[in-house]
Amino acid sequence: MKAFVVTVDFRLKPGAIGAFRKLIDSNAADSCRLEPGCRRFDVLVHEKDPERIFLYEIYDDRAAFDAHLKTAHFDIFNRMSAEFVLSKEIVFLSLVCEGGAQEVT
Repeated sequence: MKAFVVTVDFRLKPGAIGAFRKLIDSNAADSCRLEPGCRRFDVLVHEKDPERIFLYEIYDDRAAFDAHLKTAHFDIFNRMSAEFVLSKEIVFLSLVCEGGAQEVT
């Protein structure tokens, strides 16, 4: 079950959480609904810092993620959210064992 994983750690400007959440929540839902290669797209809020958002995304492979970057919903999110972001850190990983899955590779 090897898959391509992306994590993104956003630090937002003070007061930006509401507008940012509308954009990222829409992007996450559209990614799962419209992209066959998107297996998961979770939006997490830091327990002690609500202006820190962490994304956990799983795609079938790198090509599915690259296709995600070319979608209209990602473009809207990326352009419209830029003004709310202080920083973001992106990490690419390979999913090699999913604890809840029956098969381990």
